[in-house]
Amino acid sequence: MSAPTMPVTSSGWLAVVSVTVGIFAIVTTEILPIGLLTSIGANLSISNGTAGLMMTMPGLLAAVASPVVTVVTARVDRRQMLRTFMLVLTVANVIAAAAPGYWAVLLSRVLVGVTIGGFWSIAAGLADRFVPPGSTARATAVIFAAVPLGSVLGVPAGTFIGDIAGWRTAFVVMAALSGAVLVAITIVVPRLPAEQATRISVLRDLVRQRSTRAALLVTFLIVLAHFGTYTYVTPFLEQVTHVSSGTVTVILLVYGAAGIVGNFLAGTRVVRYPRATFGVSAALLGAATALLPVVGTTPVGAVALLVVWGLAYGAVPVCSQTWFVRSAPGTPEAASVLFTSSFQATIGFGALIGGAVVDRSSPSTVMLLGGLTALLVVAVCVRLGRGTT
Repeated sequence: MSAPTMPVTSSGWLAVVSVTVGIFAIVTTEILPIGLLTSIGANLSISNGTAGLMMTMPGLLAAVASPVVTVVTARVDRRQMLRTFMLVLTVANVIAAAAPGYWAVLLSRVLVGVTIGGFWSIAAGLADRFVPPGSTARATAVIFAAVPLGSVLGVPAGTFIGDIAGWRTAFVVMAALSGAVLVAITIVVPRLPAEQATRISVLRDLVRQRSTRAALLVTFLIVLAHFGTYTYVTPFLEQVTHVSSGTVTVILLVYGAAGIVGNFLAGTRVVRYPRATFGVSAALLGAATALLPVVGTTPVGAVALLVVWGLAYGAVPVCSQTWFVRSAPGTPEAASVLFTSSFQATIGFGALIGGAVVDRSSPSTVMLLGGLTALLVVAVCVRLGRGTT
């Protein structure tokens, strides 16, 4: 069954915006605990490493949910799936805000993981169903701009709200935003009957391609390096840099602004030089995190390195997604499934490893190990030669 053709009017772009805000809400909800880690840990009497499970749970669940949900619901109307996932996200945020104990917080994170895997994978391939062919590339760019925006703004925004009104209030705000997106999708997104079912065989064939395996490797390494360290940036700033929670908020806002700039700069280069752009970003990220234990002992040094870190990571999602899409130009939803699954699995894995290290050693050790891991990406990019993917 073919999807109904949307009239070439602003209604198509309203649908694009609603999906974009949906992804922003999902990404922000996922990484919200990073800025609230010490507050939640203190309130619920758990260690920083244990609190880091809030990042591990959704990442691992999303990695499984992305292929499973996409394949199982392949013939279900895509608008209905988008609405269902936003409802689940709203419920997850309400549970977190009202959590009587850490077990409830983890339950909410399971629901977040399922939402990430399903919504993100489906939304990635919808741009050409909302706007005319000539605007598809621009609409896709708008949708995926939500990934770096949520990544770089989610932590400082959550920290800011938590510092003013408590960590539970941050989840209340996200519940309200998720609910608003649910309403918007219901109003502006048309029925979207399934067009091309994503099968396991398609995913298997993609994984067999050399360019796809390369994308999986560099994505694994850079996301492992980033989230293995960034999950514990708040404990580092408080324990090593010795700044107050209010100052942490300001520093993370500066980081977020740098991330937006990094996303924009990468977007202008990644189409022509995807491998080089990825390599430069990894080199900057590796240098910033590895030097943080030495230079980041003062607020000035920490801010300088976090600006470099933000610029570097702001480029990562667009570089990784571009690499995957080029590996599968005829199957955008399948490419997005692999991107989402690999990205999310590594977020969970990175947070888990970082939590084990920080509980047994220190935040400084986490930063050093993350920096060395990021530098491996540079070596891989160089090894791949002069090809762009």
